[in-house]
Amino acid sequence: MDLPKGFLFSALSAGIKKESRLDLALIYSEVPARAAGVFTTNKIKAAPVILAEERLLSNKLQAILINSGNANACTGEEGLIAARETAAYVAKNLRISENLVITSSTGVIGIPLPKDKIINKIPFLVASLSPDGLSQVAEAILTTDTFKKVYAKRINIKGKEVTILAVAKGAGMIAPNMATMLAFALTDINIEKESLKEALKKAVSQTFNRITVDGDTSTNDSVIIMANSLAKNEMISYKDKEYKIFYEALEEIFDKLSFMIVKDGEGATKVVDIIVTGAKDEVQALKASKTVANSLLVKTALFGEDPNWGRIMAALGRSDIQIDPSRISISFDDIEIVSQGKGCGEKAEKKAHLVMKKDYFKIKINLNIGKAVSLIRTCDLTYDYVKINAEYRT
Repeated sequence: MDLPKGFLFSALSAGIKKESRLDLALIYSEVPARAAGVFTTNKIKAAPVILAEERLLSNKLQAILINSGNANACTGEEGLIAARETAAYVAKNLRISENLVITSSTGVIGIPLPKDKIINKIPFLVASLSPDGLSQVAEAILTTDTFKKVYAKRINIKGKEVTILAVAKGAGMIAPNMATMLAFALTDINIEKESLKEALKKAVSQTFNRITVDGDTSTNDSVIIMANSLAKNEMISYKDKEYKIFYEALEEIFDKLSFMIVKDGEGATKVVDIIVTGAKDEVQALKASKTVANSLLVKTALFGEDPNWGRIMAALGRSDIQIDPSRISISFDDIEIVSQGKGCGEKAEKKAHLVMKKDYFKIKINLNIGKAVSLIRTCDLTYDYVKINAEYRT
């Protein structure tokens, strides 16, 4: 795995999760980095989100302390104090300003953060920082996930090799408008701070904010980016042609990670792109694709490999957008099953059923009243999703 220059990683078990699983991680840049973040739109925000939003106003960051197994959400003033104290202890051990440290948490909501367990492990976490610790960090941030999610890419910026890497977690409670999903992007590019913020915001809007597993938005969703300039390229901004190269690489990485998150959706067996075209405007296209992607009846039909297009039509009809039923067409990959608002018959449905046996396919919906397009990535809803979430705290 390609690593950006100057980043170190460590992870260990602090006893937050059961069975001595890795549950505490540290990401550290050897020099202060320009930074930006995008956070949950849920009005109930976890303590680490509040702290991170506050500290990222400076657009500077050097370390991120991450725990899994406890969300530190709905924990009152004590939760915010715990986030500040654990961040301060990281800063003390790293000998950096505590304003350059944020925390991030994921796990069960409403249980006090076991800060003493975390603080006791921080010296060991700092002592074990290494370029080789990335895989352990990727594991330590997981909750109900079944696999680690990491992706990296190298690009050339003004004659210098630049690396962008991101690590993420997420499998349930995923319906971002920024869900729990966490993602941490690290790069050694030298980029102007406002351009970094703009790139992050746009890339998130086109990737992580276009996925759904269960329609729930978490209290803890966070996407953070750190750029430490150690590639030593001439500084770029959105005005430079190289900005496009950087942005496209960042969006590609986030797209790969968002696909992994949906693929790892709790109990999921299929990833499905819901693509709406021909909508009146982008807002209506997005509404239509989200309504179909979050429909429980559609998602269970995906699991059953049943091309029940009536459920898709019903979802479109309640999506509060402008439609003309007689103009709608629906295809599963390239198999058209609805034309001009009417079914194409049993033969078409049998072909669509074969498409649905794949672990990835597209449902294409053309409203045929405008030019706007939207894509939302979703998954099927299975017995295992219910089982996993019914047993989450037991």
